[in-house]
Amino acid sequence: MTLLTILQFIVNIIIVCFLLGGVITAALLIFKDKRQTQHSVLRNYPLLARIRYFFEKVGPEMRQYFFLEDKEGKPFSRLDYKNIVLAGKYNSRMASFGTEKDYDAGFYIKNTMFPHQASELRIDQSVLISSFIYKIDNERLFERDEHREKSQINPYFLDDEDEIIIGPKLAHPFRLKRLVGQSGMSYGALGGNAITALSKGLGQAGTWMNTGEGGLSKYHLTGNTNIIFQIGPGLFGVRDENGNFNIDLFKELADSEAIRAFEIKLAQGAKTRGGHMQGNKVTEEIAKIRKVKPWVTINSPNRFDFINNTYELLSWVEHLQTVGQKPVGFKIVVSSTAEIETLVNTMVETGIYPNFITIDGGEGGTGATFQELQDGVGLPLFTALPIVSAMLEKYEVRDRVKIFASGKLITPDKIAIALGLGADLVNIARGMMISVGCIMSQQCHLNTCPVGVATTDPKKEQALIVEEKKYRVTNYITSLHEGLFNIAAAVGVNSPTQINKDHIIIKKHDGTIQSINDYKLKLLES
Repeated sequence: MTLLTILQFIVNIIIVCFLLGGVITAALLIFKDKRQTQHSVLRNYPLLARIRYFFEKVGPEMRQYFFLEDKEGKPFSRLDYKNIVLAGKYNSRMASFGTEKDYDAGFYIKNTMFPHQASELRIDQSVLISSFIYKIDNERLFERDEHREKSQINPYFLDDEDEIIIGPKLAHPFRLKRLVGQSGMSYGALGGNAITALSKGLGQAGTWMNTGEGGLSKYHLTGNTNIIFQIGPGLFGVRDENGNFNIDLFKELADSEAIRAFEIKLAQGAKTRGGHMQGNKVTEEIAKIRKVKPWVTINSPNRFDFINNTYELLSWVEHLQTVGQKPVGFKIVVSSTAEIETLVNTMVETGIYPNFITIDGGEGGTGATFQELQDGVGLPLFTALPIVSAMLEKYEVRDRVKIFASGKLITPDKIAIALGLGADLVNIARGMMISVGCIMSQQCHLNTCPVGVATTDPKKEQALIVEEKKYRVTNYITSLHEGLFNIAAAVGVNSPTQINKDHIIIKKHDGTIQSINDYKLKLLES
């Protein structure tokens, strides 16, 4: 008997064992499925039902990669995702052959017949940023060869003349030469590697990051970035053992040079309530930071127990401003014009003004919330933002309060529209997640994120290499600001800080156009 015959005999035995094992396994599963009482389809059609379950399980991935068109995916399309990744990896937003946008009703940026030259723009390019840019060597059907090259990239900072100052009358105002930074994302909702990469990348880019309501971790402090500390209804990071607000802990944070401002979170676009974190994500480290019990699911209160109206809200804002001498604002979701008018009227009546208001649109994201809140509550940003801006203008106090806007503002054109509708500054969360590797698997609440972004599982986190991803964050931020200066030139202003309501127009379904002034008036009347 030859060696080849022996090998073939062994292979045949393996195949027979494999087939026999498969038949036995299938028979056992059919027997089990016929006897179970939970699933009707499995009782009647055990084999087909398991095939059905398989396709149901892989359905989201199949739709994302094979069936949905580039603009169809939700909450972000493949095109949205691509725009973020290209900016992060290649510091590029170049496109060709024409737009894929459907020119239906919506907001449009008004260009001028005589745009500004690059030399006419006020840009601070005095200090270049050291980063890494990817270069593609060869792209095949199943693989792509590329390498990183160290690069000195233009920062596209705001000029000193256009610097934004939050809380100018406080002892420690917050000075900004950026228009875009990171929205609130807590350590715990995101893993340590993701927070570290974001902190280092944002620090290199010279912008800010918001801690989210989960408190300040060591990972937030790894980069030389400006930090906005968020205080949520759970008071994580500023609470005593009984869950009450601790002014001494607040003072300690206010004394930190890294923390530049405080944001009181009243509501978030995807969850008009406090935060939620599954117990399997509440590690001992996270529990220590938040001063809660480890491995126990956290559900923050819907609101602050000691804030019941606008007077109490503004009174607490003033108290924190006085104690910390750093800017204090709050984050809201807008649905009622009357409530916003009451808020602004209270400001005028009391003479107490927040240093900023963050407006989060109903399309905003989150690590975990309830479906009914995510899908059904809160106005979208481009409706909510003009309401607040117009109300402050109506009472002639717009110059006293800066406005942050957030809600899917992931590209320069969307950011420019937000600026035109009344925003001074823009926060981004999910765009930042994608820049550090998020593939939109939508498993943020399960602690099973396959790329190590929205998980505290050490095995999953090891996939995220901080020293690689931090540069993508830096590139993404600088690329966004380059795009904003391109738009500023197109509309005929010297800086994106000058983009206003005169540079945005609404195309209606019947083809007619409407000015933003008219739009704001109709919103206030509604």
